[in-house]
Amino acid sequence: MAKTIMIVDDSASLRQVVAIALRSSGYDVIEGVDGVDALAKLKGQKVHLIISDVNMPNMDGLTFVTELKKKPEYKFTPVIMLTTEAGEDKKAAGQAAGAKAWIIKPFKPEQMITAVSKLILP
Repeated sequence: MAKTIMIVDDSASLRQVVAIALRSSGYDVIEGVDGVDALAKLKGQKVHLIISDVNMPNMDGLTFVTELKKKPEYKFTPVIMLTTEAGEDKKAAGQAAGAKAWIIKPFKPEQMITAVSKLILP
């Protein structure tokens, strides 16, 4: 059975690029346009990993991860931040919120798939 990954990003084109890379590697994909949309779509279903942008309208990625980690069913779900933010303060805030990895845009799809495969156990 395929592992499910959620992509949270306000850029439709970025979600599409990430989704294509993930699906071609055998993953199922759920998409959210921001933190509010992503939390609404989760509804307790099993998600093996989440890839989230930091800068989004309605609810940014750091707030999203903080809210996600409050839910018992997602407390241990690994999160990769995929963002243009390279500052150490943002990375520290992401780590404090519960993010496990930080990938800077632009990125190579292979780089992201490598990070995903390290965080999702077979």
